[in-house]
Amino acid sequence: MENQSAMTDRSQEERSGKDKKEVIFVCTGNSCRSQMAEAIVNARMGSVWKAYSAGTQPADYVHPLTIEVLKEIGIDHSGRTKTVDEFYDHDFDLVVTVCDSAAEKCPLWLGKGKRVHMGFPDPAKATGEEETIKQEFRQVRDDIAKKIPDLLRIYSS
Repeated sequence: MENQSAMTDRSQEERSGKDKKEVIFVCTGNSCRSQMAEAIVNARMGSVWKAYSAGTQPADYVHPLTIEVLKEIGIDHSGRTKTVDEFYDHDFDLVVTVCDSAAEKCPLWLGKGKRVHMGFPDPAKATGEEETIKQEFRQVRDDIAKKIPDLLRIYSS
């Protein structure tokens, strides 16, 4: 039994020599939801998880309201949009799609890692007065800040 335990410990160390589990959040544009998830996980769960984000069709910029609402909760995020193609050779512990479109366009992750879908509404599609739009960004941020850490705790052990 001890040999098997030692082998398991050794194989976990050899898995890539990393101390933290790695997660990627995938969305279509990689400008709002996946950026929020990446920033929140790295800020609040960084001792256990290293988060990345990418898009199936990335926008040219991280939405300014994404950065603003993250700052409101003490997270200074200076991410850039990235395409999923940048990560196809990376073995993640977990791949989380955060929008329905990305879940449909990314039905198969070609690397290792469990794939999970947890959808959130797109705050960039909010309409109305500036404060109404900002409130939609806050709501999505707060939902991500609550639900994503709960999800990652399931996969932490």
